[in-house]
Amino acid sequence: MTPSDQPHTGNSTAAFPTDWQKREQAILAPWAMHAIESAGRTHEEPPHPFRSPYQRDRDRIVHSAAFRRLAHKTQVFTDYPGDFHRSRLTHTLEVTSIARTLARTLALNEDLVEALALAHDIGHPPLGHAGEDTLNELLADEGGFNHNAQALRIMTLLEQRYPQFPGLNLSQEILDAQAVRARLPEAPPPLLEAQVVDAADSIAYDTHDADDAVELGLVTLDDLLTLPLVASAAANVTDRYGSLGPLALRRAVLHELIERQVADLIRETTTRLQEGQFQSATAARTPAEPGGRLVAHEPGLAAGKRDLERFLFQQVYRSTRVMEVRQRAQQQLSDLFCWYCQHPEEMPPRYRQRVDSVGLKRSVADYLAGMTDRYLKRDVQRRLG
Repeated sequence: MTPSDQPHTGNSTAAFPTDWQKREQAILAPWAMHAIESAGRTHEEPPHPFRSPYQRDRDRIVHSAAFRRLAHKTQVFTDYPGDFHRSRLTHTLEVTSIARTLARTLALNEDLVEALALAHDIGHPPLGHAGEDTLNELLADEGGFNHNAQALRIMTLLEQRYPQFPGLNLSQEILDAQAVRARLPEAPPPLLEAQVVDAADSIAYDTHDADDAVELGLVTLDDLLTLPLVASAAANVTDRYGSLGPLALRRAVLHELIERQVADLIRETTTRLQEGQFQSATAARTPAEPGGRLVAHEPGLAAGKRDLERFLFQQVYRSTRVMEVRQRAQQQLSDLFCWYCQHPEEMPPRYRQRVDSVGLKRSVADYLAGMTDRYLKRDVQRRLG
């Protein structure tokens, strides 16, 4: 581990003042993670003349193959016609948008938050959580499969974009945040920037999964209005705009849901930060209550979110229509996994070469997890007929 990017000296960089350091000093709160205090990277690199470490992390993530593949990976609804519902990429961009708003308002490090948000789902396999559950079962004797742990493998090993090191060689703060998401025992308490991204992820999928479910006819807006949180948002919309048609009402209600959650999160978190009077990012990592987080909703809204999540789980994620499609897709993925275990020579060379070090099943899982939904479908047809 090496120290992070330091102020530049020497003639080669004299034309590029380190404005990012001055900017962070001017606008970040004491509880924010300043890039100058980063723990650095696993593999030492010279500092960049005008990008901060977290700006470089963000750019490396955006330019990675794993990030590009999110465009054709399922968020929730596998193999449904139409282009309305979210992919992993559109979900990721929505999370990033919400997270940046939260970070700017709370005077946190936006570059770090953006990098964390853009990276948070790159470990997802095809077929959404259906694919993850299938690979987890197939790797039960090999430590299982978790998309958050897989993201760490991508960041540190699987991406091959630089000749001098494996992976993306991201800042330690990115790796630590992903280790928290993967629930690794050695992970440190999360920075506020990591907490913000987790909260933005929750806001995005709660609201947008409901939107997609209505669009696909799995539930109706009236079904959602039985939930107090949604009903309250709808009442605010009606007070503001009067009577609206079904589509306009749905869009306005969903917008109000996001706005309400973001505003509540900012209010509650701001109060906690002011009460704590934290003077460093490290001090803000560990709130008084064990396992607690400073970035959180007030109890009433948190309860409303739990109601919405239970509704989505029962009425959408485990609905008969979704489960029928899910089970067919899972069987195809399982069959293809078994086929590659029997024909490892058909994998690309870099996956074959890792069989001796990580085992056949893990190498096959790495290969399949990198596939998009449409590539998986084509490969099933090609390999299994």
